[in-house]
Amino acid sequence: MPVTVLVGAQFGDEGKGKIVDYISQNVDMVVRFQGGDNAGHTVVNQMGVFKLHLVPCGIFRKDCEVFAGTGMVINPDELIKELDSIKQKDVDTSNMKISSKAIILMPYHIELDSIAEGGKTSIGTTKRGIGYAYADKARRNALRFEDLLDLEYCKQRIEQVLCTINAELSAKGARAYTQEEIFEKCQDWAQKLGDMITEPVSYINNALNEGKHILFEGQLGGMKDIDLGIYPYVTSSNPIAAYAAVSAGFSIKHITNIIGVMKAFSSAVGDGPFPTEMGKAESEGFRGDGSRVDDEFGARTGRARRLGWLDLPVLKYTSAINGFTELAVCKIDKLDIYDKIQICTSYKLDGKVIDYMPSVRELYKVEPVYITVDGWLCDTSKIRDYKQLPKNAKKYLEIIEQHIGVQVKYIGVGPMREEIIVR
Repeated sequence: MPVTVLVGAQFGDEGKGKIVDYISQNVDMVVRFQGGDNAGHTVVNQMGVFKLHLVPCGIFRKDCEVFAGTGMVINPDELIKELDSIKQKDVDTSNMKISSKAIILMPYHIELDSIAEGGKTSIGTTKRGIGYAYADKARRNALRFEDLLDLEYCKQRIEQVLCTINAELSAKGARAYTQEEIFEKCQDWAQKLGDMITEPVSYINNALNEGKHILFEGQLGGMKDIDLGIYPYVTSSNPIAAYAAVSAGFSIKHITNIIGVMKAFSSAVGDGPFPTEMGKAESEGFRGDGSRVDDEFGARTGRARRLGWLDLPVLKYTSAINGFTELAVCKIDKLDIYDKIQICTSYKLDGKVIDYMPSVRELYKVEPVYITVDGWLCDTSKIRDYKQLPKNAKKYLEIIEQHIGVQVKYIGVGPMREEIIVR
């Protein structure tokens, strides 16, 4: 059976939560395949407004399994808190499972991240410890969720890794952690989460062999990929489609559909180059004042997002590295108020149009080449049929399709699950 992978096509915050929530009605399982609680997927449905940071967005479908995958780094305290908040709104969370191979994000990872973000190496992270958890994974100094199933071994692992951790904390002027306090937390996590911990490779491959349709959900977007994004202003994992197969341990041949989720404009949170960024006054039409769930403030941090016009070179690049088969364009309703809309179609570097994604240093120097198109100046939020979209809104979507070479399948016209056009 097919595997669908859904990923961000820009810098994150594209509206992936809404699209996963919508698509999950037609799948058997949703797997979150990378990242931690450093970003949020906002879901608005009949049960309420949810800002999910670790729990896959399929949690609201009773007949849909949800799986926190191997490629994640998971803060158990945050996961427990998130599950509790979902349960309080009468959502059944018994279909939630956790990969035994996922990394445990520890309190000391958060401590180290906070210290780094206060120094010269700051890049605008959320200070959630994500990078340090992935660093410990790479240097084989992390604990995995499977360790919680053997507490005697878990205690030994804590003793092994704390020497290195405490030396680093001490060198940076922070307090050391004792083996007892970390082990006490592990005991608590084992008691609360132990029943969810599942061996991932057999779990995923058995589901595929049974003919189940699986949706893999990525966090952030292609421009934040640690290898292919705007390094060093990136996340610490690979939020691109191929990593779904790599991290889950199944053959890439099973992937039949790759959905790139994008906004009808551009946004970014954190530091780094942003060629189409607007000035504050120009961006106010997009942002909102924070009173609406889809106003332009980070779901995790609450920080005002940096906003800009649509950047087609970014979309062409992320389409190339992901292999999009479909696009989901969210928040086109945010453009309803504009008489004229700008679209960046290419970059100039040193006065010459370039046909590649330049280095980060060069991205600071590029000159966006814009075209200006007519807006539609009418409310699109009530439209559910593509044929009823204003002519100029259709033209806007056609420009995206022509430049990227991928059809727009889903069009978001508001934050609610049902506020969507499907072609």
